[in-house]
Amino acid sequence: MEDDAALPEELADALVGVQRLIRRRLRRDMAAPQLRGAEVEFLRLVVERPGIGISDAAKELYLAGNSVSTLVNQLARQGYSLRETDPADRRAARLLPTPAAEARLSEWRGRRADLVRRQVSRLDEPDRETLLAAIPALRRLADSLREETERP
Repeated sequence: MEDDAALPEELADALVGVQRLIRRRLRRDMAAPQLRGAEVEFLRLVVERPGIGISDAAKELYLAGNSVSTLVNQLARQGYSLRETDPADRRAARLLPTPAAEARLSEWRGRRADLVRRQVSRLDEPDRETLLAAIPALRRLADSLREETERP
């Protein structure tokens, strides 16, 4: 690569920019209440892992336990999250999505896929092929970041 020194900054800026624009476009067309990025990430997690505990959710989302508790309370008031007592440990809570959360997330994913599909289709063939070829490397980068974050 010609300028390896520029790669980290350029890549990070491009990824953040794309993610931010996708979120903004989707929020604009979604029904109220508007959900913040952390709320959507939390809902994704509890839909993927229903019954997850607060400390495990905090670890997975790289948030403090009290931040996850705040998210749970906010989303419970909006009808998207449930907190149940863990039958194995009455002091612990299990976090569950509501059917409304599952529907909202499904709608979000469908709209996101449609948006990205439309935008990618506007690119020329070489750009589409480049993006497709980059996906495995981006996934490995995400895995590496996750592993590094999980090390003590």
